[in-house]
Amino acid sequence: MSVVAATTGKKKRIVIAEDHTILREGLKSLLSASPDLAIVGEAADGREAIRRCLELKPDLLLLDLSMPRLNGIEAIGEVKRRVPATKILVLTVHKTEEYVLASLRAGAAGYVLKDATHQELLAAIRTVLAGKRYLSPDIAAHVIDGYLLGRKHEAPVTPWERLTPREREVLKLVAEGGRNREIADFLCISLKTVEKHRDSLMKKLDLHSAAALTAYAIARGLVDDQQHELKTREQGGNADEKN
Repeated sequence: MSVVAATTGKKKRIVIAEDHTILREGLKSLLSASPDLAIVGEAADGREAIRRCLELKPDLLLLDLSMPRLNGIEAIGEVKRRVPATKILVLTVHKTEEYVLASLRAGAAGYVLKDATHQELLAAIRTVLAGKRYLSPDIAAHVIDGYLLGRKHEAPVTPWERLTPREREVLKLVAEGGRNREIADFLCISLKTVEKHRDSLMKKLDLHSAAALTAYAIARGLVDDQQHELKTREQGGNADEKN
Protein backbone atom coordinates (compact mmCIF):
# COMPACT_ATOMS: atom_id res chain seq x y z
CA MET A 1 0.00 0.00 0.00
CA SER A 2 1.23 3.50 -0.78
CA VAL A 3 2.44 6.07 1.71
CA VAL A 4 -0.69 8.12 1.02
CA ALA A 5 -3.05 5.32 1.99
CA ALA A 6 -0.97 4.26 4.97
CA THR A 7 -0.95 7.79 6.31
CA THR A 8 -4.67 8.46 5.97
CA GLY A 9 -5.95 4.95 6.65
CA LYS A 10 -8.49 5.21 3.82
CA LYS A 11 -8.64 5.20 0.07
CA LYS A 12 -8.20 8.43 -1.85
CA ARG A 13 -11.32 9.30 -3.85
CA ILE A 14 -10.92 10.08 -7.55
CA VAL A 15 -13.22 11.40 -10.29
CA ILE A 16 -12.21 10.64 -13.89
CA ALA A 17 -13.20 13.17 -16.59
CA GLU A 18 -12.59 11.79 -20.09
CA ASP A 19 -14.96 11.94 -23.07
CA HIS A 20 -13.75 8.72 -24.72
CA THR A 21 -15.68 5.90 -23.07
CA ILE A 22 -13.16 3.16 -23.77
CA LEU A 23 -10.29 5.18 -22.32
CA ARG A 24 -12.38 6.22 -19.31
CA GLU A 25 -13.34 2.62 -18.59
CA GLY A 26 -9.73 1.55 -18.99
CA LEU A 27 -8.54 4.16 -16.52
CA LYS A 28 -11.25 3.17 -14.08
CA SER A 29 -10.25 -0.49 -14.24
CA LEU A 30 -6.56 0.31 -13.99
CA LEU A 31 -6.80 2.64 -11.01
CA SER A 32 -9.41 0.61 -9.15
CA ALA A 33 -6.87 -2.19 -8.90
CA SER A 34 -4.75 -0.02 -6.59
CA PRO A 35 -5.64 -0.62 -2.91
CA ASP A 36 -5.18 3.03 -1.97
CA LEU A 37 -7.41 4.52 -4.70
CA ALA A 38 -11.19 4.52 -5.23
CA ILE A 39 -12.97 5.79 -8.37
CA VAL A 40 -16.09 7.50 -7.03
CA GLY A 41 -17.30 9.29 -10.16
CA GLU A 42 -16.95 9.72 -13.92
CA ALA A 43 -17.61 12.56 -16.34
CA ALA A 44 -17.76 12.72 -20.13
CA ASP A 45 -17.50 16.51 -20.50
CA GLY A 46 -16.22 19.57 -18.67
CA ARG A 47 -19.51 20.64 -17.17
CA GLU A 48 -20.23 17.17 -15.86
CA ALA A 49 -16.75 17.11 -14.31
CA ILE A 50 -17.59 20.24 -12.34
CA ARG A 51 -20.90 18.79 -11.20
CA ARG A 52 -19.27 15.57 -10.05
CA CYS A 53 -16.69 17.49 -8.04
CA LEU A 54 -19.39 19.61 -6.43
CA GLU A 55 -21.41 16.52 -5.52
CA LEU A 56 -18.62 14.17 -4.46
CA LYS A 57 -15.80 16.50 -3.35
CA PRO A 58 -13.12 14.01 -4.40
CA ASP A 59 -9.52 14.13 -3.31
CA LEU A 60 -8.43 14.27 -6.94
CA LEU A 61 -9.87 15.03 -10.37
CA LEU A 62 -8.11 13.30 -13.26
CA LEU A 63 -9.14 15.01 -16.48
CA ASP A 64 -8.44 15.43 -20.15
CA LEU A 65 -8.15 18.89 -21.71
CA SER A 66 -10.13 18.27 -24.91
CA MET A 67 -13.71 17.58 -23.88
CA PRO A 68 -17.19 18.54 -25.11
CA ARG A 69 -19.23 21.44 -23.72
CA LEU A 70 -16.47 22.95 -21.58
CA ASN A 71 -12.77 22.37 -22.19
CA GLY A 72 -10.49 21.04 -19.48
CA ILE A 73 -8.66 24.28 -18.76
CA GLU A 74 -11.89 26.14 -18.09
CA ALA A 75 -13.11 23.23 -15.97
CA ILE A 76 -9.90 23.31 -13.91
CA GLY A 77 -10.45 26.96 -13.02
CA GLU A 78 -14.07 26.39 -12.07
CA VAL A 79 -13.33 23.34 -9.91
CA LYS A 80 -10.52 25.11 -8.06
CA ARG A 81 -12.78 28.08 -7.45
CA ARG A 82 -15.70 26.03 -6.13
CA VAL A 83 -14.00 22.95 -4.65
CA PRO A 84 -10.50 24.21 -3.75
CA ALA A 85 -9.58 21.12 -1.71
CA THR A 86 -9.84 18.88 -4.78
CA LYS A 87 -6.45 18.44 -6.42
CA ILE A 88 -6.32 18.26 -10.21
CA LEU A 89 -4.13 16.12 -12.45
CA VAL A 90 -4.28 16.64 -16.22
CA LEU A 91 -3.99 13.56 -18.47
CA THR A 92 -3.70 14.64 -22.09
CA VAL A 93 -2.04 14.24 -25.50
CA HIS A 94 -1.02 17.92 -25.64
CA LYS A 95 2.73 18.35 -25.20
CA THR A 96 3.18 22.05 -25.93
CA GLU A 97 4.31 24.45 -23.23
CA GLU A 98 1.26 26.62 -23.90
CA TYR A 99 -1.14 23.92 -22.69
CA VAL A 100 1.04 23.03 -19.73
CA LEU A 101 1.30 26.61 -18.51
CA ALA A 102 -2.39 27.29 -19.06
CA SER A 103 -3.28 24.22 -16.99
CA LEU A 104 -0.92 25.16 -14.15
CA ARG A 105 -2.15 28.74 -14.13
CA ALA A 106 -5.75 27.52 -13.96
CA GLY A 107 -4.94 25.46 -10.87
CA ALA A 108 -3.77 21.99 -11.95
CA ALA A 109 -1.14 20.41 -9.71
CA GLY A 110 0.13 17.91 -12.25
CA TYR A 111 0.36 17.22 -15.96
CA VAL A 112 0.78 13.74 -17.46
CA LEU A 113 0.86 12.68 -21.10
CA LYS A 114 -1.41 9.90 -22.31
CA ASP A 115 1.54 7.87 -23.53
CA ALA A 116 2.72 7.52 -19.92
CA THR A 117 3.11 4.09 -18.39
CA HIS A 118 0.79 2.73 -15.72
CA GLN A 119 3.56 3.20 -13.17
CA GLU A 120 4.10 6.82 -14.13
CA LEU A 121 0.41 7.63 -13.90
CA LEU A 122 0.19 6.11 -10.43
CA ALA A 123 3.31 8.01 -9.37
CA ALA A 124 1.78 11.25 -10.67
CA ILE A 125 -1.50 10.63 -8.84
CA ARG A 126 0.22 9.88 -5.55
CA THR A 127 2.60 12.82 -5.90
CA VAL A 128 -0.29 15.23 -6.46
CA LEU A 129 -2.31 13.68 -3.62
CA ALA A 130 0.70 14.26 -1.36
CA GLY A 131 0.46 17.97 -2.07
CA LYS A 132 3.30 18.20 -4.58
CA ARG A 133 3.50 19.02 -8.28
CA TYR A 134 4.11 16.51 -11.02
CA LEU A 135 5.10 17.00 -14.67
CA SER A 136 5.79 14.22 -17.15
CA PRO A 137 9.55 13.86 -17.71
CA ASP A 138 9.14 14.57 -21.43
CA ILE A 139 7.99 18.11 -20.73
CA ALA A 140 9.31 18.87 -17.24
CA ALA A 141 12.77 20.12 -18.18
CA HIS A 142 11.46 22.50 -20.82
CA VAL A 143 8.75 23.93 -18.58
CA ILE A 144 11.01 24.29 -15.57
CA ASP A 145 13.68 26.09 -17.58
CA GLY A 146 11.22 28.33 -19.35
CA TYR A 147 8.67 29.09 -16.68
CA LEU A 148 9.20 27.80 -13.15
CA LEU A 149 12.76 29.17 -13.03
CA GLY A 150 11.59 32.44 -14.53
CA ARG A 151 11.85 34.11 -17.93
CA LYS A 152 14.03 37.09 -18.70
CA HIS A 153 11.42 38.43 -21.06
CA GLU A 154 7.68 37.95 -20.94
CA ALA A 155 6.19 36.36 -24.01
CA PRO A 156 3.78 38.55 -25.97
CA VAL A 157 0.09 38.11 -25.29
CA THR A 158 -1.42 35.77 -27.86
CA PRO A 159 -4.87 36.22 -29.46
CA TRP A 160 -6.06 33.21 -27.44
CA GLU A 161 -5.05 34.89 -24.17
CA ARG A 162 -7.07 37.96 -25.11
CA LEU A 163 -10.28 35.94 -25.28
CA THR A 164 -12.62 36.12 -22.29
CA PRO A 165 -13.84 32.87 -20.68
CA ARG A 166 -17.27 33.43 -22.24
CA GLU A 167 -15.76 34.00 -25.69
CA ARG A 168 -13.85 30.73 -25.36
CA GLU A 169 -17.04 28.97 -24.41
CA VAL A 170 -18.86 30.41 -27.43
CA LEU A 171 -15.93 29.45 -29.66
CA LYS A 172 -16.14 25.85 -28.49
CA LEU A 173 -19.88 25.70 -29.09
CA VAL A 174 -19.50 27.22 -32.56
CA ALA A 175 -16.84 24.62 -33.35
CA GLU A 176 -19.19 21.87 -32.18
CA GLY A 177 -21.65 23.05 -34.82
CA GLY A 178 -23.96 25.11 -32.63
CA ARG A 179 -26.05 27.83 -34.23
CA ASN A 180 -26.44 31.16 -32.49
CA ARG A 181 -29.94 30.38 -31.19
CA GLU A 182 -28.81 27.02 -29.80
CA ILE A 183 -25.79 28.63 -28.14
CA ALA A 184 -27.97 31.35 -26.61
CA ASP A 185 -30.39 28.78 -25.19
CA PHE A 186 -27.57 26.58 -23.89
CA LEU A 187 -25.76 29.45 -22.14
CA CYS A 188 -28.99 31.16 -21.04
CA ILE A 189 -28.04 34.43 -22.71
CA SER A 190 -29.68 36.50 -25.44
CA LEU A 191 -29.20 35.91 -29.15
CA LYS A 192 -27.79 39.42 -29.47
CA THR A 193 -25.17 38.66 -26.82
CA VAL A 194 -24.08 35.54 -28.68
CA GLU A 195 -23.77 37.57 -31.89
CA LYS A 196 -21.59 40.13 -30.07
CA HIS A 197 -19.34 37.40 -28.68
CA ARG A 198 -19.06 35.83 -32.12
CA ASP A 199 -18.15 39.14 -33.74
CA SER A 200 -15.58 39.78 -31.02
CA LEU A 201 -14.06 36.34 -31.59
CA MET A 202 -13.66 37.00 -35.29
CA LYS A 203 -12.01 40.37 -34.67
CA LYS A 204 -9.62 39.17 -31.95
CA LEU A 205 -8.60 36.06 -33.87
CA ASP A 206 -8.76 37.68 -37.32
CA LEU A 207 -10.97 34.85 -38.52
CA HIS A 208 -14.06 35.58 -40.54
CA SER A 209 -16.21 32.47 -40.85
CA ALA A 210 -17.56 29.64 -38.74
CA ALA A 211 -15.31 27.25 -40.67
CA ALA A 212 -12.23 29.29 -39.73
CA LEU A 213 -13.30 29.48 -36.08
CA THR A 214 -13.88 25.73 -36.09
CA ALA A 215 -10.45 25.01 -37.56
CA TYR A 216 -8.87 27.23 -34.90
CA ALA A 217 -10.77 25.52 -32.08
CA ILE A 218 -9.78 22.07 -33.36
CA ALA A 219 -6.13 23.15 -33.62
CA ARG A 220 -6.25 24.31 -30.00
CA GLY A 221 -7.82 21.06 -28.83
CA LEU A 222 -11.11 22.64 -27.72
CA VAL A 223 -13.01 20.13 -29.81
CA ASP A 224 -11.94 17.31 -32.10
CA ASP A 225 -12.97 17.07 -35.72
CA GLN A 226 -15.06 13.96 -35.05
CA GLN A 227 -17.24 15.89 -32.60
CA HIS A 228 -17.67 18.71 -35.12
CA GLU A 229 -18.46 16.31 -37.97
CA LEU A 230 -21.08 14.49 -35.90
CA LYS A 231 -22.82 17.71 -34.86
CA THR A 232 -22.70 19.07 -38.41
CA ARG A 233 -24.34 15.92 -39.77
CA GLU A 234 -27.10 16.24 -37.19
CA GLN A 235 -27.78 19.78 -38.41
CA GLY A 236 -27.75 19.00 -42.09
CA GLY A 237 -24.14 19.91 -42.78
CA ASN A 238 -24.38 23.71 -42.67
CA ALA A 239 -21.63 24.71 -40.21
CA ASP A 240 -21.57 28.33 -41.41
CA GLU A 241 -25.22 29.02 -40.71
CA LYS A 242 -25.42 31.61 -37.90
CA ASN A 243 -28.95 31.28 -36.71
